[in-house]
Order: sequence, then structure tokens, then C-alpha cells
Amino acid sequence: MSYTKKKDGIFHAVCPLDCPDQCGLLLHKKDGKIIKVNGDPNHPVTQGNICNKVRHMTDRIYDNNRIQYPLKRVGPKGEGKFERISWDEAISTIKDRWSELIETEGPESILPYGFYGNMGRISAEGMDRRFFNRLGASIQDQTICSAAGSKGYSYTMGGSFGTDPEETIHTKLFLFWGVNAVSTNMHQVALAQKARKNGAKIIVIDVHKNQTGRLADWFIPILPGTDSALALGIMHIIYAENMHDHEFLKKYTVGHLELREHVAQYDPITVSQITGVPVEDIYQLARMYGQTSPSFIRIGNGLQHHDNGGMAVRTIACLPALTGQWLVKGGGAIKGNSSFLSHNIKALQRPNLRKNKKARVINMNLIGQALLEKEKPVRSIYVYNSNPAIVAPEGNKVRQGFSREDLFTVVHDLFLTETALYADIVLPATSSFENMDFYTSYWHHYMQIQQPVIEPFGESKSNPDVFRLLASAFGFGEEEFGHTDEQLIRQSIEDVNNPYVKQITFETLVEKQYVKADRSINLLENLPTPSGKIELYSKRMERAGYPPLPTYTPIIDDGDLPFLFVPAPNHNFLNSTFSNNEKHITLEKFPRLHMNTVDASKRSIENGDTVRIWNTRGECELIVAVGDNVLPGVVVSQGLWADLPGTKYFVNSLAPDRIADMGGGATFFSGKVNVEKVQTEQQ
Repeated sequence: MSYTKKKDGIFHAVCPLDCPDQCGLLLHKKDGKIIKVNGDPNHPVTQGNICNKVRHMTDRIYDNNRIQYPLKRVGPKGEGKFERISWDEAISTIKDRWSELIETEGPESILPYGFYGNMGRISAEGMDRRFFNRLGASIQDQTICSAAGSKGYSYTMGGSFGTDPEETIHTKLFLFWGVNAVSTNMHQVALAQKARKNGAKIIVIDVHKNQTGRLADWFIPILPGTDSALALGIMHIIYAENMHDHEFLKKYTVGHLELREHVAQYDPITVSQITGVPVEDIYQLARMYGQTSPSFIRIGNGLQHHDNGGMAVRTIACLPALTGQWLVKGGGAIKGNSSFLSHNIKALQRPNLRKNKKARVINMNLIGQALLEKEKPVRSIYVYNSNPAIVAPEGNKVRQGFSREDLFTVVHDLFLTETALYADIVLPATSSFENMDFYTSYWHHYMQIQQPVIEPFGESKSNPDVFRLLASAFGFGEEEFGHTDEQLIRQSIEDVNNPYVKQITFETLVEKQYVKADRSINLLENLPTPSGKIELYSKRMERAGYPPLPTYTPIIDDGDLPFLFVPAPNHNFLNSTFSNNEKHITLEKFPRLHMNTVDASKRSIENGDTVRIWNTRGECELIVAVGDNVLPGVVVSQGLWADLPGTKYFVNSLAPDRIADMGGGATFFSGKVNVEKVQTEQQ
């Protein structure tokens, strides 16, 4: 069914953003255009509440700068000089260039680069994967966001399995650990606030007293990259003071005796010296956690973006087992819940179409290195659902790579992004409200469907439609390239080896808009770890060369500069999405660098000054916010800002592109910088 023929009315929709809340929406339409975006009050989790990012989505959809037709570059790369071409010319140009590359250098000279700018499953991992598999292109390892933490958590729990967020209204103690949930998981905060009215306490552990830290009953500042040490210190006290649940540990875990002996070395004095958390606070935190039930930990994305990020998440994931919280309604933890809604990936992506099963794999965090590699170079890159010239680490290196004249670049997007400015061909993309797709939250337990509500903007096309055109141009005759969007969805959710979604069909999604995973299945009886239990001691980790028990390892020494730098998210953007839209820029105002009063005083820096932040990788200039929101030796920025005229906001030019300890993850938050006041002419 398509709503596009109806010019007026209110229509169901799904928020497409890369956000755990994945809200149910109601789109108000008049004369064929969306005039208002509201939350769906009947959605069981989001209940009609939405953030400003989505509330003002119409400003983005109908932005005057949105691309309406294909473009080709007519000036130097990066200058943004393009002229209009037809879709036929765009597709034939791509086909001809790629055919030549395949003939001369092989298909692996071509690299797809995409992520989840649109969380729709067939938009992000459907016809595109089929096409590049059949083409034989290099494989992109999608690791920029949650790879390290997801890997670490899976070593403990077997996959992305956590507490049902709807049950956290029963929680008595919330630990928001490394997550600015007010800005990035607002409905978990709403649930915590409901629990607070019934006596729950909220503790926030973070490197920055952000909006979430300010709403806490107790904010605990911590030095970046030391989270696993704090978790081990909590374990030390729980065991030492006999607050652990021996019967739970005996029945549902492996390695609890080894863990007890292991954490003896993480005494509160040692942990305090590592983390910057006072000894008495470590005791108080451990006792609150050990003596309160139900207790719940919301494990954030932030702490995994360190060199030791995978182990940090793996370590924190062990805590609920020590006190038996997985058996208590409202207890446990969430890093992610995507495994409850896992779909038939092979049916959607069709890896069987790839002839060369040993094609090279390129980690997306290393895109700067890959584009500058002289040996077997990447000769063409196709970018979609992502903006690597802003979001990737070592940003100056990335832009240097995109500046290569011999790199044939295609970008499919709604706007002329920073990456699109380097493109040879730019293709106009539809918004999610112009497509059919299905969505699986990685926080709540509902699968949702999106049906087209408005006609495509100008000549824009969806990801699946573009790859169907490319497949046709290359003469790919396999039936997989003729499948409709509905067929892609059906193939993804049918014949799924996932007991939690056996009851979900295309028909039920169309009828109900959102359908919940079957949570009557006992999680603890179905853990897909090698032992079938929560693995406090992991033989699988041992075989992979990791410590089998949770362990603190310091982040890598990033040099002699004085400040650890954390480029965190802000409230009104989502990565680089919305950073170019006037409404959202107005809401966010300008980027700040949060700095401790002691550090600022030593450098004669005052609140509101413009400061230069730099290291060997790059530099930027921000307005400084001086106070006690960060510890001495730490500076924190918020948001990935577009390249606005007259600004130097490019914070990811400072970020290292080292790879984290697990999963190929990113290390955005393990870099060091220096800071100095920018002298004005009046000074």
C-alpha cells in the first residue's frame, strides 16, 4: 500500500535516524506535502514523544539546498562546481568507468562506503550489498559506531541481548554509563523519570557533565578510557563485602570463582588512582549497586570509542550477573538489543552472488589510509548513507584521499555534503518518507514498517532503485536484482533463524505498523555463548588472544600533549545529519569546548574565549566553556558541524584512526590535543 496518492491526511511512519529510540511517528500531510511531524501516542515505547531533530524534519525534507537531479563535476574537486545531467548519463558514466576499472585493475579497485544515515534495512543493506557482491568489489567493514562494544558485550552475553526497556519503569537504581541519554536515548530517560517518581535513583558515570549528568541524583566524573577499571573496582567490593548472588553465579555463569580471585587486585585505592574517582565514591557506588534491586545499567556508545573500548563494555556487562539482576524485572543492562530483532541477512544481502570469497576487506575507520594507499589503490568509491569527509577519523587524511584526481567518486545523498563536494557524480537520494522499508530497533523490541508517504523529491531515487539501475546497466540477469522492495522485506523477515521474531510477517507489520519480539522466551535459557551461560571467563576470548577475564588495559599513549580530547555528540544533530540545516544550527547555536577551570586558569583562558585545539593530525577553533563539567586534563566538544563559511569546526581532523581492541572499532575518544587562546587584533 502507498500513501502517496492521498494528498491530505495523517499517516504512520518511523523515525529513520541512527538512534536507539526509533520512534513511531505520525506525518500530517496537506496538498501532498508533509506539514508536521508528531510522535505516535500509541507506540508502546515512544508514546508520542519525539526529539527536536525529528520534530523539525520537514525543514530538512523541503530544504532549498536539497539535490533534485543528478550532477557531474565541472570544476576542481572540493570546490562544489557541478552541472545538471540526466539519470541515463549518470548511470552510463558510472557503468563505463567501472567497466574500465574492472578490465584494467579488477573489481576490488572499487569500494562501497555506506552506513546507517537511514536505518531502513533494505536502504542500508539490501540491493546495494547484492550489487557489490555480484560486481566483486572490495568489502567495507562497517565498524565506525558500535563494533568494539558489541563484540565485547557478545563475549559476555552471546549477542546483543539486554533488558526490555519497557520493564525499566520497575528499576530502583539506574546507571547511565558513558551515554548522554537525554540527547541520544531520550525515551530511556523518560522511563527512568517514571521510575524515579517511585523512588528510583539515577547515577550518571561520564567524562562530561552533560544534560544527562545534570539530571542525575549523582554524577560521577571519570577519566576517559578508565571505565573497565571502575567496573572491576565495583566487582572487588561486591565480592569482598559478600554482596554477590552465589546461587545465580553458580547456575547461570561460568568463571565466577576465577573472577573473584582476579578482581582482588583492583582495590579501591588502585582504581581511584586510575579513574580519578575518589575512593569513598567507589565504595558508595559499589554498595548502592550491590544492595539495590532491581538495578539497571544503560551502557553507552561513548566508552567503547577508546583503544580499550571492547574490553570496557565486556567488563561492565559482567556486573548484572554478580548480583543476579537478570532474574529481576527491571534489572540487568542494555548495550544493545538488536539480536532480538535479527533478520535473515543472507536472504537480504545474497553473499552467494560473490564469486571471489576472499575479496579484500577495508575497515571504514581506515578510509583515509585506504584512499592514500599506493599498493593496489582504491580507484573508485561509491558513498551512500554516510558523509566520511566529516564523520571519519583523521579527517584531513580522508579529505586528502578524496582530493585525488584519479579517484572516481560517486555520492548518493540528499545534499551536497562535504564528501559530495569531492564527487565526480552526485545522485539525488530520497528521504525515508518517500520509500518502503522495515526497521529494527537496537534498543526497544519492536520491528516497524515504513510505507511511502510522499512522492520522491524532484528526480531523487532510493538506494534500492539506484542499484537496480546499475545492475541493469551491467546486464546482471539474476532474479535477485528484479525483486521489489516488498519482496526484499519479505525475504528478510521470513525463514529467520531467530525464535524471537517467528510471529512477525509482512502482513502483520502492514496491519499493526509495529510488532514486538517474543520476550516470553527465557533469555538465560537461550544464550548463544559457547557454554550457554553468561561468560565471566571466556575461553573464546582466550583463543582469540584476549585476556579471558575482564581486565583493565590503559589506552594507547597518544603523545605528549596535555589534554585527552573527547569529541562527543550534541543535542540537535545526529553525527553530521542536520549540521547543514539552518533550523538545527539555530537550535544548537555554536560548538563549544568544555574545559576545567584549573586548566583554563593556567592558560589565561576565560569562559567565552575562542580557542585553538590542535595536534599533529589537525586543528580547529571553538568557543570555550570553562567550569567543572570535565576533570582537569580533559576537554570535550559536542557535535560534528558542517563546514560553515568562516569556521574551523572540524573536530574529527583531530581524532586518531587507530583501531580499537575488538571488532575493528573506532578510537575517536583516545586522542590528545593542546589548547590555546586565539589572540584577536584588539588583544
